[in-house]
Amino acid sequence: MKRAKSVLKITGCIFAVFFLFSCNPLEKSTQSNSILIVSQVLGTDIEGNEANFLQSDVVRIDPTTNLATVNADSAKATLRVESLNPNQNVQTSLYNDIMITRYVVTYTRSDGKNTPRVDVPYSFQGTLSTLISVGSSIDISFIIVREVAKLEPPLLDLAQAREEGVLQVNAQVDFYGHDMVNNKVTATGYLTIFFANYVDL
Repeated sequence: MKRAKSVLKITGCIFAVFFLFSCNPLEKSTQSNSILIVSQVLGTDIEGNEANFLQSDVVRIDPTTNLATVNADSAKATLRVESLNPNQNVQTSLYNDIMITRYVVTYTRSDGKNTPRVDVPYSFQGTLSTLISVGSSIDISFIIVREVAKLEPPLLDLAQAREEGVLQVNAQVDFYGHDMVNNKVTATGYLTIFFANYVDL
């Protein structure tokens, strides 16, 4: 009898452990009842047309002054907020809305060479103040390449012809925010960037 009880206790413990590890990973990472989703991140091609990548010119020659200039590059992210509760009959409120407060851009290369200021630009963060209502989406424009990055290696090497060709990097953009009861949320998007000293149009 005691042995049977022991077996039942062990079985119960195994079931409890299995149940804990089978929880929704989204719910384990946040206490919020809302989820932030990055639907897409868009850049522009060298002609300024919207694209699902970014062609970044490391230096431009002003045709009127013949002076070299550098410009920051922007991107556009489409963010949306949804309720984690699958029950459509449950009413949401303004407490489920999410305020986006900052973002972090990190650059990596597919060849594994990721030393900042040697192989890739430094990562950086920027601030935002954008409110997204639950069940809706919004477009956010943000800087994805700073001017200072083009004044330092490895982008400076491309601008000064010490390096030729195109440097391809992957930009990871992490967006951070909180719902209206201050539960933290985060979401991640990606954009491929091609750095080069493109011919000025």
